[in-house]
Amino acid sequence: MNKLTLITGATSGIGQSCAEKFAASNHDLIITGRRESRLKELAEKLKKNYGIQVLPLSFDIRDKKEVDESVAKIPSDWKVEILLNNAGLAAGLSPIQEGSVEDWEQMIDTNIKGLLYISKAIIPKMIEQGKGHIINIGSIAGKEVYPQGNVYCASKHAVDALTKGMRLDLLPHGIKVSQVAPGLVETEFSLVRFKGDTEIAEKVYQGYEPLKGEDVADAVYYIASLPPHVNINDLLIMPTAQANATTLHKND
Repeated sequence: MNKLTLITGATSGIGQSCAEKFAASNHDLIITGRRESRLKELAEKLKKNYGIQVLPLSFDIRDKKEVDESVAKIPSDWKVEILLNNAGLAAGLSPIQEGSVEDWEQMIDTNIKGLLYISKAIIPKMIEQGKGHIINIGSIAGKEVYPQGNVYCASKHAVDALTKGMRLDLLPHGIKVSQVAPGLVETEFSLVRFKGDTEIAEKVYQGYEPLKGEDVADAVYYIASLPPHVNINDLLIMPTAQANATTLHKND
């Protein structure tokens, strides 16, 4: 069997780009997401194009029971060597006093608790193997807080802290832990944040060249492909037009 990588949130954006990049590099895959038909379609495409094994697991990462039941479906001889914690989202963009509690809970449940649920399910298997690599997709929002980003930024700061904590706790077990923190990436991110408002979402990426999912996937794969004695702890990747969380140069 090829090296096995599990990717959460694989049905679009960075997750889908990573699935394609790893598949092209001869990794077998476990891909997860909530949109079952899209997940199965991607699985068939990757198997056909790259001749690899792909196991699609459709579940809501916010539901610990669903996570555990889905992980239990992984064949016993499939040893996950790389866990890519990609599933995440932003919901809303408003001052803290006007924020939606429903949005807050969705972000906390997905970005923090979901990451913890899947990690807790996979880490013991990595410890048994005596090796593994966890790569968490963070954000520039986990490095700097920007106006109206409050809870989303807090959730990504949590990913930053959890990455560091995991690295300390898993050090004796030979398990690598890395973070890739992107700036502006043109994906479904803004469409989800603005609740499907295409007009507002498209404006986020106008006037400059944002990162694409493939750019982030290239960085993730680079980290995953390094020798066993080398680890990239943290990688901040930005479009050239973006200097930090709030400074962006747009063409007139």
